[in-house]
Amino acid sequence: MTYQECVEYLFNSTPVFEHVGASAYKAGLENTLALDEHFGHPHTSYRTIHIAGTNGKGSCSHTIAAILQQAGYRVGLYTSPHLVDFRERIRVNGKPISEQRVIDFVEKERHFFEPLHPSFFELTTALAFLYFQEQKVDIAVVEVGLGGRLDCTNIIRPELSIITNISFDHTQFLGNTLAKIAGEKAGIIKPHTPVVVGEACAETRPVFEAKAKAESAPITFAEDQPEVISSEPCLDAQGGRNYVTHNFGSFHGELGGDYQTKNTNTILCALRELHDPNVTSDTIHKGFATVSETTGLTGRWQIINRHPLVICDTGHNVGGWQYLAPQIKSMPCKQLRMVFGMVDDKDISSVMTLLPKNAIYYWAQATSQRAIPSSKVKDLGYQHHLKGEDYGSVDNAFRHAMADASVDDFIFVGGSSYIVADFLSVKHF
Repeated sequence: MTYQECVEYLFNSTPVFEHVGASAYKAGLENTLALDEHFGHPHTSYRTIHIAGTNGKGSCSHTIAAILQQAGYRVGLYTSPHLVDFRERIRVNGKPISEQRVIDFVEKERHFFEPLHPSFFELTTALAFLYFQEQKVDIAVVEVGLGGRLDCTNIIRPELSIITNISFDHTQFLGNTLAKIAGEKAGIIKPHTPVVVGEACAETRPVFEAKAKAESAPITFAEDQPEVISSEPCLDAQGGRNYVTHNFGSFHGELGGDYQTKNTNTILCALRELHDPNVTSDTIHKGFATVSETTGLTGRWQIINRHPLVICDTGHNVGGWQYLAPQIKSMPCKQLRMVFGMVDDKDISSVMTLLPKNAIYYWAQATSQRAIPSSKVKDLGYQHHLKGEDYGSVDNAFRHAMADASVDDFIFVGGSSYIVADFLSVKHF
């Protein structure tokens, strides 16, 4: 079995949420516990940090992993979804799991797991936890897949839990109120284990407080003890942001999105609660400055080209676009051009109310089965007074945007992680 055959097997023989949506979601831990028992509970052999939230958990996971690497630890990092290659999900010190290890896992273990009919994510999580043990990591940063309470990553016993924020997403699984969604995310709070909540509101805060009290878990709301004094975007070729903080000095962050200010405050508060003597201001500065290089993170306000300016971002729901839209509008350019599409479980109408009216739109459809047809996106755009044409594939839409653009234009690519995934899978420059 080749690596490509192996990945196709995983995608085609197990329910994959990224492809089919709700039918791939399994609300229960039976398969996860069976897999964990089979592999000898590998996650108990290393320290873990668990990160949940609606938005920002990917950036927080990667940045914390980068900082821990700078502190001298061997760090496992488990995130989802991947953008270009499945192996992005499972990394040790930034290096993706090898193709051969994925092949060996499937070939050796399929006789055990096939009768269980696990989901893609259940199987991937088992592989990640096992691989981290094999690689003798000191600590693993584990990102929740969906929700928290019933997510298959929730078998770990972390030394720190982080919940970045709560907004409306995946309401068909997690509930249709912020309080219900918060209840699912709060499921990662463990007995006597510190938890840091990045952002809360009147509806979600009592939920977190009640769960933390029930678990005797010390809880910190990052907004109550802000670390970030100021955050300014760097407009030069370097990009990123410059921060001034209360306890960690001034430093440069490689990630440039406006939403990173909230993430940075959450991360700094979390590191303060970690009480790790090897995590110093110096390691924090180095981790923030090199997160993409250190961990392989892509798709977060990622600058692809300068003239014309091309930026892509994986922001994919209303919570994300409340930050993205103002930042896009603030960018100086001759003409704003937007390659845009979304998938069918997102509130596209609410996102479209936030989109810039002065942009030219290149409506696109990602290769995911869940992608909204670009013709429908165009119709919805017209209803929101957004002008543009339907170009079908992301690659076709971007090529037309580039052909139309002058050197002083700004092309933004996004709306969905899968739009960005299709875009990054083709080398354009």
